[in-house]
Amino acid sequence: MAVLAIDPGPEKSGWILALDPGPKETGWVVFDGACVLHAGISPNVEVIADLPTQSRCEILAIEMVSSYGMPVGREVFETVWWIGRFTQAWPCPDEVRLVYRRDVKLELCGTARAKDANVRQALIDRIGPQGRKKDPGPTYGVKGHAWAALAVAVFATQKPEAA
Repeated sequence: MAVLAIDPGPEKSGWILALDPGPKETGWVVFDGACVLHAGISPNVEVIADLPTQSRCEILAIEMVSSYGMPVGREVFETVWWIGRFTQAWPCPDEVRLVYRRDVKLELCGTARAKDANVRQALIDRIGPQGRKKDPGPTYGVKGHAWAALAVAVFATQKPEAA
């Protein structure tokens, strides 16, 4: 069973697969431009195994690491390594969109100083509430790092030339 849980239909759908990579796990979301179709957090080895099978997604957008002049540790370098692996695993690696967190914060919140809670609220304001299992909303199922992946997807949808 595919970890990304996306129907591997033959036709392109215009969907965006967005990733918030980490050194061991990645938050991911499939977004159709209006609502979340699938979301989760999965081990990197499972995400990379599923990337070539995602024929329904036209775009892969990945949150990219940026440097602000401060020293970084091992986890940052491991995350960058996974970003490269994810990019190469995509059927069209030259078309992968790398999205910077600062740009996402500016677009969604109007300030680069926004915190994760501010970004999450901006996403709920734009897309809609999560809802409940009996009455799911457009962001239903998004948890943890998948919120950052959703922010990347929304940015890539609204600013395709910048991503």
